[in-house]
Parts: sequence; structure tokens; C-alpha cells
Amino acid sequence: MDDIFIGRQPIFDTNLKVIAYELLFRSGSTNEAHVIDGDTATSDVMLNALTEIGLEVLVGHHKAFINLTHNHILKMSELPLPEMKHKLVLEILEDVKPDANIVDAVMQLANAGYTIALDDFIYHKSLQPLVDIADIIKIDLMAISKDQLKQHVAQLSNSKRKLLAEKVETLEEYEYCKELGFDYFQGYFFCKPNIIKGQKLPTNKIAIIQILSKLQDHEISAEKLAGTIMQDVTMSLRVLRYINSAQFGLGKEIDSIHNAIMMLGRTTIRNLANLVALSNIKDKPHELLIISLVRAKMAEIMASSAKLSPDICFTVGLFSNLDTLMDQEMEVLIETLPLSENIKLALLKHEGIYGDILKCIIAYENCEWDDAHYESLTTKSIRSCFFKALEWATSSSSLLQNN
Repeated sequence: MDDIFIGRQPIFDTNLKVIAYELLFRSGSTNEAHVIDGDTATSDVMLNALTEIGLEVLVGHHKAFINLTHNHILKMSELPLPEMKHKLVLEILEDVKPDANIVDAVMQLANAGYTIALDDFIYHKSLQPLVDIADIIKIDLMAISKDQLKQHVAQLSNSKRKLLAEKVETLEEYEYCKELGFDYFQGYFFCKPNIIKGQKLPTNKIAIIQILSKLQDHEISAEKLAGTIMQDVTMSLRVLRYINSAQFGLGKEIDSIHNAIMMLGRTTIRNLANLVALSNIKDKPHELLIISLVRAKMAEIMASSAKLSPDICFTVGLFSNLDTLMDQEMEVLIETLPLSENIKLALLKHEGIYGDILKCIIAYENCEWDDAHYESLTTKSIRSCFFKALEWATSSSSLLQNN
């Protein structure tokens, strides 16, 4: 696994709740995915996901979409897959020709309990046998016109299968596809701020920004930090519940913010308060909070290789989605926060000593493997940082939701 990247892209329902992740593969030693044999790529994704890493780490309780080539459709029964058929969605790639052997093999997989999806689908009558089997059909918005999109929806919609719009890049495209009748959505539209010029932040988001601003003083005394958190009774309770959860494993209950700071330190409590504050944003997909948490933790872990402040790197990662969460331009938001010039440079331009880490993390997140590098870190090290951060973020976000 030393030279293998595995990424994931979320798939949403009409309420922008994550229902699955597509697992994506690239070898770190090559610049183009097609350089490596497709069957090898598919084997690596499956085996690494199911054995070396584990689906629970990669997708949690959600399903995993995995691409299948022609040969792997035929040889699927020979792969050493555990009994996790309910977790897997098998994507039949667009270049797979639907001959009799393929149709028979796909039918066997469907009958065995796997969910079948057709990837990058453009209708042709020769594909009808696969359409009849498929549970999900993925349509690439960039591959067909709006008129063709309407025709596909009209032709393919029925109560037995779901339609998935992929490469949805804007909020407008999401709304349009939702109106047409798509069930699922995949793309970067939800990661982009829906900024309306001159629009003021709502009162609840102003309160969150004010709290974040007060928490950014890295030299703040323990007494002032405790006072800042205790001003918000709900935040105090949620911070204490989080600290007393099994994740910290302290062995005894902490009953005050003062004691929490004495026990765990100012940095830990301040970072936790930041997480609680951002989790109070309710009008955005929960996946955005997870992305922020992954970026924060991954930056913190990577900081040690560059001898940078883990605390500051954590803050850079956590705030890197602030514009999307608040639907405001980053330039406007950071003016309200007492951040150093290095942090501002990282957030605005992804440049400087902290920006380089953030740029690597976002590249990995977007599966832009050619740009997913940082100083002397190996592919294996970067991947390891990502999965450690992902596991922590998944656990933390679950606790924040429950508290």
C-alpha cells in the first residue's frame, strides 16, 4: 500500500444528507489513473478498503461505491470479499460493453445481494439489459445537454431505481436536478459558499463569529478562556459532555470548565470550544463539519513534520471552510477574527507556511493526487494522516451531534 492513494467523495440525498461515499483510487507513483491496469486499480481499492483500512474507517455506517471493470465483473466471485454486500454499491463503468456474459454476471451479482449502479451513463438501446438490472443510474451533468438530461430522467425514472446526478458543481445545478426528479447528488456544489452580495449574517451566525473571535487569543489565560466559554451556557454543557465521553477516557467526571482546562490544557479546550461553536450551524450539510474536522486534525498531525505549531495548524484547517459555512466571503470573515498574518494568508490564498499544508490537504480531499504532497512526507505518510484524521473526525462529529 506504500504508493496508493484512496480518496472518497460524498453522495447526498435530496435533503443533503450523506447516504454513501464513492471510493477513488490513484497510485502515487503515476500522474494518470489509466497508466495502471484498471483491474489492478479495482483490486487495490477493494482489498485495501476492506482489509488494510476497513470500510468502517472509510465510510462509517454509509455505503461504499466501488468501480468495477469488465474483468472484475466476471471474476467478482473470486475476490476475497467478506460478507459486506449490504455495504457495497458496485459501479459498472461506462466503457463496459453489455455482452451476454457481462449481463449474466451483473444479474448474478444483483441476485447475490449487491447494489448495482451504472456509472457515467448515456442511454443507448444496447444498454437496456443493464438498465433493467440497475438499482442506481449515475448521469454526468457535464457529458450531456440540458435537453438530453430531461430526456434521460423521463426515460429512466421509475419506482425501482434511483437516479444520481454527478459532477454537480453549483447550487443552481443541484436545485435544477432536484426539480427534475433526481434522488442522489454528487459533486462540489455543497462545498462552495452561496454568497449574495450585501447579505448580512443572521443573528445566530453573528453570535458564532463573536465566540470564535474571543477564542482565538492563543495567549489567553485559563481564567479568561473559562469565562469566555461559560458565557454561553449551552456551549459549556456541550464541552463538558464531550470531555466526559468515552473518547477522552478520563476515568472520572469533570464538572467544570475550570477543571477541564486544568486537566486537559488551554489548547485542547479552546479547540473543542471552536468545534462546538461551528457545530451550531444548522443550515448546512453535516458533511461540511466533517470536512472541517478532517482538515483540522490532518493539519495538526502533519504539523510535526514541519516543526510548526499543531494548534495553529488545527485552527487553519478548522476555519478553511468558514466561508461556506457562513455564506460570506473569507476576506470579510477573517477581518472579524484576531488571526495572525500567516493564518490569514493560508485561509485566503493557501500560501505560506500554513497554506502549504492546507493546500496538500484540500488536494487529497478532492482526489487531486498530483498536488497532494507536502515537504518530505511520503505518499504513505500523507495517507496515514488522512485516515487518522478521518477516524477522529467521524467519532468527534458523532459526539457533537449527540451532545
